[in-house]
Amino acid sequence: MNDENPMRALRIDKITVNIGVGEAGEKLVKAQKVLEMVTSQKSLQTISKTVNRDLGIRVGMPLGCKVTLRGEPAEDFLRRALNIRENKVYAYSFDKEGNMSFGISDYTDFEGMKYDPEIGIFGMDVNVVMKRAGGYRVAKRALLSRRIPGDHRVQRDEAIRFMQDNYKVEVVQ
Repeated sequence: MNDENPMRALRIDKITVNIGVGEAGEKLVKAQKVLEMVTSQKSLQTISKTVNRDLGIRVGMPLGCKVTLRGEPAEDFLRRALNIRENKVYAYSFDKEGNMSFGISDYTDFEGMKYDPEIGIFGMDVNVVMKRAGGYRVAKRALLSRRIPGDHRVQRDEAIRFMQDNYKVEVVQ
């Protein structure tokens, strides 16, 4: 592997912060407010795509909310989120494609956030998508789109090394 090539360098593509509520209404509005307070961005409702009669879920029903962060705001949020977890992430949080996911149990753990009895307690899922600096347009372009070759995909151990080097993360087995 050629580590000097700048197009093979890893970087964070995006971070998705998600709160799953399971129902529409006042609880979902409160969850959206929490996401907007924590990320300083407008949240988007997530919509059900399947039917589950046991849970009373229909197609098109709002079930949660999410925010997608990119660039500098994404890196700042990741540093704050990892600080809450004392820079420790479990090894099973990384998938084989090099993405990382972890949870935060309470939004009040973020610096500067205070508990509001009107809102309640909301936890959230943080999903970090990593990619290489170059070569991903091939899969997304309209004409002649192709698959990304296996040697250009991000591997699990590379993502772990990237997080340890750049964010001082301790990976717990």
